[in-house]
Amino acid sequence: MAEAIQKKLNAELEKYTQMQKDVRKSVSARQKLEAQLTENNIVKEEMDLLDSTNTVYKLIGPVLVKQDLDEAKATVTKRLEYINGEIQRYETLLKDMEKKSEEHREVLSSLQQEYQRAQGKV
Repeated sequence: MAEAIQKKLNAELEKYTQMQKDVRKSVSARQKLEAQLTENNIVKEEMDLLDSTNTVYKLIGPVLVKQDLDEAKATVTKRLEYINGEIQRYETLLKDMEKKSEEHREVLSSLQQEYQRAQGKV
């Protein structure tokens, strides 16, 4: 009986450990997105200071190519929208993972108590 409970406990612990790894990966990805958001907001602020007489260049590989200011602003705005959407997606994902993680903790706790009771009876 105790061995069966221990197997369940080990399996649940493995699931919980994997869940924690997934949470760490998602947090890391969200942090990278937040850094990109900050960088792109700075770019947008700088572009807002420019007028049509200024020249904007786009880096394509090792080459700087002249780009229309309005096109560059539109690109940055789209990028900001995309990054904000991805951050929202990760926030939702992390909330869901946190809920599942809490469920795993509760199951682990009950299995540990069950295992300890089984050990006491032997």
